[in-house]
Amino acid sequence: MSNSARPAWLDDVAWNEQGLIPAIAQDAATGEVLMFAWMNRDALQLTVARGEAVYWSRSRGKLWHKGEESGHTQKVIDLRLDCDRDTLLIKIEQTGGIACHTGRRSCFYRQLNGGQWREVDAVLKDPQTIYRG
Repeated sequence: MSNSARPAWLDDVAWNEQGLIPAIAQDAATGEVLMFAWMNRDALQLTVARGEAVYWSRSRGKLWHKGEESGHTQKVIDLRLDCDRDTLLIKIEQTGGIACHTGRRSCFYRQLNGGQWREVDAVLKDPQTIYRG
């Protein structure tokens, strides 16, 4: 995306040293936190333009339209910037009810219990059937 096409509101965001901002995806209907990811300027601008969440994959070094492979897209209902302007809250409608690449509803499925992390949320769909390759 060219800099000349960037909306001014992107400059109001307090990007970190890597040009990223943390983004929390929350179910707009239930309030459940589904996942955390990073966004760069292009990801945030595309999210607003598409009305669906686009993130920056640090491991792959590229933009990632959530659900591009799985079909589990995130329709943006509301987008909020916190008081320090350094964290985004994206209230979304989760297509297919699965936000996590493990096939669970939420990425936050491990709970500290008795000094151990325990998986407390069930796999809703086998990841092998969701992702190709």
